[in-house]
Amino acid sequence: MGQKVHPYGFRLGFNKPWRSRWFAKQGYSKLLQEDLELRENLRERLKSAGVSSIEVDRPGNKLRVTIRTSRPGIIIGRKGAEIEKLKQDMAKRTKREVFIDIQEVHKPELDAQLVSESIALQLEKRVAFRRAMRKAVDSALRFGCKGIKVRVSGRLNGAEIARSEWYLQGQLPLHTLRADIDYGFAEAQTTYGVIGVKAWLYKGEILDITKRRGLLPEPEPRRERGERRDRGPRRDRGDRGDRGDRERPPMQQPPPVAAEGPVVQSPPAELPRPAARPSAPILPPLMSPTQPSWKQEVRQDQPSGEPAAQPPQDKPEGEK
Repeated sequence: MGQKVHPYGFRLGFNKPWRSRWFAKQGYSKLLQEDLELRENLRERLKSAGVSSIEVDRPGNKLRVTIRTSRPGIIIGRKGAEIEKLKQDMAKRTKREVFIDIQEVHKPELDAQLVSESIALQLEKRVAFRRAMRKAVDSALRFGCKGIKVRVSGRLNGAEIARSEWYLQGQLPLHTLRADIDYGFAEAQTTYGVIGVKAWLYKGEILDITKRRGLLPEPEPRRERGERRDRGPRRDRGDRGDRGDRERPPMQQPPPVAAEGPVVQSPPAELPRPAARPSAPILPPLMSPTQPSWKQEVRQDQPSGEPAAQPPQDKPEGEK
């Protein structure tokens, strides 16, 4: 529970490039150890230059180091004296021909590593951690960042029990692969102990596949809906029995709508007529079709115009 994946390693090869680009059949562990020591020494030596990232390339027996920094003047020095000295020291240590490229970070407020290092530097100077975090969040949002999260962990304000505090402003879709999320980590060496600082910056989605630095193949062009490939007419697509010879009935045109006045629906051309009903009345099943015999006899004996005689009723035995 609670295990989080690294935002940079999660997108590696999708929209993030490798920071060490070389291949070795033999001596892989020595080259890897050399890269780690090189990065550690450069970060310690250029601590005040605001180094964001260090990328290493090994074309042949040469060594090319690309340094992204917010203060290139400190690394280069006056008339390039500092960078020449750095190049000679690296060549002497690695015994290779060294090339150093300096890239300037124009907006350090939008670089996660520089944001975390600035917060750590303020914590070492005894600045309140909440104030440092809010300042970093506000400056990042002001420069156009879509979302930022800052988290500090350790003995905050010199408390006996270590805890974590974090601020989140805007969006931060960590599960979206196409999201451009930058991640940085730094440590503040205080008198009470080490305080870790993490920063996540969301700069938007990378929807254009050409901006992924050639890491993915180009997709096929999308066809229109109405476009059909050369499949021939529908009736010539194989033998489907007698369905191809069957003609469909013509569809009836909808009635024309009048320009003015209420819309009146015209009746259809032909409607099925109901079947002819029988002339004899339909009697209920419980009723007998003929009248009782005594009713027929009374009607025959009764003259016209006189009321019908009541049938004789049986009297009880006591009456006469």
